[in-house]
Amino acid sequence: MFIICIRTLILYIVVLFALRVMGKAELSKMSTFQMVVLFMIAELASIPIDEPAASLLGGVVAILTLLFLQVLFSIISIKSEKFKALINGRPTIIVDKGRINVKELERLRITINELFEQLRIGNCPSLSDVEYAVMEDNGELSIIKTADHEKLPIVLVSDGRIYKENLKTAGLDRRTLLHMLESRGLSDLNKVFLAFYDGQHQFHVYPFPPPDQSFAKEVE
Repeated sequence: MFIICIRTLILYIVVLFALRVMGKAELSKMSTFQMVVLFMIAELASIPIDEPAASLLGGVVAILTLLFLQVLFSIISIKSEKFKALINGRPTIIVDKGRINVKELERLRITINELFEQLRIGNCPSLSDVEYAVMEDNGELSIIKTADHEKLPIVLVSDGRIYKENLKTAGLDRRTLLHMLESRGLSDLNKVFLAFYDGQHQFHVYPFPPPDQSFAKEVE
């Protein structure tokens, strides 16, 4: 009995350490990949507890290996939008300017009743109240009401990388975007932390903060 308590305590500390390293952001969004990692960590932790003959060290190594892969994939996802889409998927617009995107509903296997249930939960009982409804990559439905925004905000640059699809959606090309950034005093794309169009189609730019500061400030 004492051995089981010691093994449980060790695995508890290891799992707690793994969750702490994964971070609050990873646990809050809970994409498919994060859910798989958490389920596997729980399963790996239970084996040495349920089976005293199983190797405790093997369980710890397996959990730390999953933790390493999770952190590695998270870092790659930040650097590569294609890799992020491959692992987590992309947000999908299922209601666009009050119109239901039937093809996306069928692809996501969402029924009309399920859609309206989510809209009611989001305090939008009528479709006429909805300007946009976006199925996020973690399975949550984000709802933008008709009175909130004229258009869906569009991210054009994030962490120095241009979002080509969003650029087309905004009706811009790379040259025009670079010119807009230069007019804000940012000739180097690598210095742009965030650039986006808001709901009123206003252009906003945030450069990387200086090394001695933590917050990015918009360039007017």
